[in-house]
Amino acid sequence: MAKLCLFDRRRRRVRSALRARAAGKPRLSVHRSGKHIYAQVIDDAAGKTIVAASSLDKDLKGKANSTREGAAEVGKALAERAKKAGVSAVVFDRGGFLFHGRVKALADAAREGGLEF
Repeated sequence: MAKLCLFDRRRRRVRSALRARAAGKPRLSVHRSGKHIYAQVIDDAAGKTIVAASSLDKDLKGKANSTREGAAEVGKALAERAKKAGVSAVVFDRGGFLFHGRVKALADAAREGGLEF
């Protein structure tokens, strides 16, 4: 087996801890790149994405960029869409990224929007 980089090891450790706590809740998965941030609520039992939002969405294109404010806009939009889809409680999957900066801003905005995690 090939040696995993630190990011992959951290992502696997986070994901395994989530499986232990999930208890049937959907997973809010976050991915960030240098320019954009992406978030989706996933039902792992069915293997389907329930809702998604990113800084590339047409309605967020001008407002959401690669800053904390942009990540907060994505978090608010995701929370709105999740509420419309009937999702109120999720488990947060930071996906190997540290919980600060843009990832934390997205999480805080999603909490303010009504998601519980």
